[in-house]
Amino acid sequence: MKREAKLMLAKAKDALILSIELFNRPNDQCRVSGTLILLDHSFEMLLKAGILQRGGKIREKNAKETIGFDVCVRRSLSDASIKFLQEEQALVLQTLNGLRDAAQHHLLDISESQLYLHIQSGVTLFRDLLKDVFGEELVDHLPARVLPISTTPPTDLATLFETEIREIKKLLKPGKRRRLEAMAKLRPLAILDSTIQGEKNQPSEPELRRVGNEIIKGRNWTDIFSGVSSIELTASGSGPSLSLRLTKKEGIPIKLVSEGTPGASVVAVKRVDELGFYSMGAKQLAEKVGLTMPKTVAVVDYLRLRDDDECYKEIKIGKSVHKRYSPKAIERVKQAVAEKGIEAIWDEQKKCS
Repeated sequence: MKREAKLMLAKAKDALILSIELFNRPNDQCRVSGTLILLDHSFEMLLKAGILQRGGKIREKNAKETIGFDVCVRRSLSDASIKFLQEEQALVLQTLNGLRDAAQHHLLDISESQLYLHIQSGVTLFRDLLKDVFGEELVDHLPARVLPISTTPPTDLATLFETEIREIKKLLKPGKRRRLEAMAKLRPLAILDSTIQGEKNQPSEPELRRVGNEIIKGRNWTDIFSGVSSIELTASGSGPSLSLRLTKKEGIPIKLVSEGTPGASVVAVKRVDELGFYSMGAKQLAEKVGLTMPKTVAVVDYLRLRDDDECYKEIKIGKSVHKRYSPKAIERVKQAVAEKGIEAIWDEQKKCS
């Protein structure tokens, strides 16, 4: 491993362990802010280590400082030579970063169930990236007992949001004079929803007041937070192998699009460039997977990769149309060959032609 990447990875692990330690502490003083700040820091270090490990750079030309959190996410997700993030993973990172920003710079009142959801899904993501990028198991770096622990873990997002909305509604009752507390409780819900909807920013006070007024009127939370209603909580395993992930509901797409594009479920990051992401023609793809051109095309047809926006795109430049494949196509082709065998795929596609 490259030395700079190794040192940054060590910082990432240290910050992760400290964030879990703060989450599990019996004293609530600065617990939420400290946990979120350290977890956010651990991911910035992890992303930078991953970028370096994949041969990328974490400093712009002539810059004195390294790139920031958002640029790390964009490069890890959209630079074809580096890519190791998936869209749903980017949503988790952006949400954690937004919560950290609110906790560090303003007011954030987040319930125990919400905090557990974000911290445990963060630990799950850290574990996934550590294994995928560096080939290491998280359990090898900390005792099996070191996990976020909660007496009130969330069962599903719907129940969580319904509970939160009821509490906010109580605070907003006439005569209570607790609007400031209500806005602080509403902020983490709005951050999660705006991130899913592709608006990577902190909700403004007028926006929070508007949402608060809609809650008072009794509007359904799924209409107010339409982004959140498009995802679900997926839990698997137990003990040290517990995994908690935010995943899209079946039939609802999460796409990688330009910032500001309207849509119900988008990731608000920019591709470095389309030709950079879709970096190969059919010949280059064949070379990467170690097959002849005809057999590579047979696997592409078998998998219907040309229907998958993450694997294939036709890019028009002037009057020319370039048929391009992304690195994800390499993974898909190799996996299909390993599982079914190239000769079986070849024979099947010859029958279809």
